[in-house]
Amino acid sequence: MPAEPASQDNGSRPGRIPPHSHEAEQGVIGCILLDAERALDFCIERKLSAESFHIPAHRSIYDVLVSMSSAGEPVDVLTVTQKLRDTGQLERVGGAVELDRIIDATPTAAHAEYYISLVREKHILRSVIDWARAAERQCIGATDSADTVLSDIEQRLLGITDTEHGRMVPWSESVKLAMEHIEKVFLTKTGIYGLSTGFRNLDKVLMGMKRAEMIIIAARPSMGKTSLAMNIAENVALGKLSQDGSHAVGIFSLEMSREALLVRMLCSHARVSTHKISGGYVSANEAHGPLTQAASALSKVSIHLDDTGGLDVLELRARARRMKQKYKIELVVVDYLQLLHSKEHSRQGLQVETAAISGHLKAMAKELDLPVLALSQLSRAPDNRDKSGTPRLSDLRDSGAIEQDADVVCMLRRPCRYPEDELAGDATLAIVDIVKQRNGPTGEVHLNFEEEFTRFADRAGGGDNDLGAMEMEEPVELP
Repeated sequence: MPAEPASQDNGSRPGRIPPHSHEAEQGVIGCILLDAERALDFCIERKLSAESFHIPAHRSIYDVLVSMSSAGEPVDVLTVTQKLRDTGQLERVGGAVELDRIIDATPTAAHAEYYISLVREKHILRSVIDWARAAERQCIGATDSADTVLSDIEQRLLGITDTEHGRMVPWSESVKLAMEHIEKVFLTKTGIYGLSTGFRNLDKVLMGMKRAEMIIIAARPSMGKTSLAMNIAENVALGKLSQDGSHAVGIFSLEMSREALLVRMLCSHARVSTHKISGGYVSANEAHGPLTQAASALSKVSIHLDDTGGLDVLELRARARRMKQKYKIELVVVDYLQLLHSKEHSRQGLQVETAAISGHLKAMAKELDLPVLALSQLSRAPDNRDKSGTPRLSDLRDSGAIEQDADVVCMLRRPCRYPEDELAGDATLAIVDIVKQRNGPTGEVHLNFEEEFTRFADRAGGGDNDLGAMEMEEPVELP
């Protein structure tokens, strides 16, 4: 960064300039003026406030930007200039010329997060300086006991970290929340304390898709992983097997277009062959009724689809955050992980970039407090290793970080794709091998897959010897 311009100290000691970055503050405002929705999302995430800015003019402008955004008003250089003029602040911040100069000095909004981080860091340093000076004054003029003064000073310092990093939940409160969670499991009488997948065989093992978890469904191409993810999303949105009804779902489809995905979902729900419709092998009279019913059912659910290709993982997090705020989504589906990008790590090699993407998806699950269901490609190793093509954790493509970050990893395979497999004769068998689960058992779950309709369904006795025999215990009666 260029050398910092001199500025008044705002009451600090003579000759000393408080830590700040004029260029970074200017960059944050410029990014908001260029791309308000994205940049302000980052500002909210990093808890930036008007006080985070050192330059008084920047504080005033940022305050107006936030208030306009909160009121749903469009934010650009013209509307902001008019708002500042209406509130009598335009000349105080340097006039319309200053806003134009800020935009000219901001080449792109792509670096918003970097500018915000700099502003936040300088604000923390200024806060610590203010705290230290207040502590000095309090110690010099102390009338209370040293222990009281120390406790008060410590509380003020912790106030800084609470503001910057969020509140740490007290241990007693954490224990209480955990007990409430356990009681909820008992009372549901289903053993499921996450979102139901809509498949009893999967729910028996996973106990539902739990909040803050990253769930990976990995498979070789054309095994049906997109179909399984969309079936799960549909089941969650419709409230299938759920005791508390339907739930809003956010889907990021980086591979398929909105139209292609919707046609597949409609045909799958209606049990009409997409291929036969495209080829004209099904009459309009034969397909119209089921498709109309499917359209009626799916149009009523809360599914929010984003089919933007080549998304940066930070942009995906920002969009998911907006979905959570606006639509109260309770599940995010990403199809698929290897199609995401990370501009910050793109020059460091594919493994580093994929590791960063995986880490961001896990962080997003924790931040939004919801399950993130992400699809992943597998390497060619399963095809080359044995006749059954059985995948392993190490086959996750591009990075070992995925298996480390994920809470659950499911490997999907269909034996009929491997002629030498002993189960190849069963054309409908789909095996979901749960190879990793932090908080539960692992093993195979068997489902039926109707390829014509791209639809999965529960299968009788749908598990391996251990899981298939697992029965739900009778619920414990609480006093």
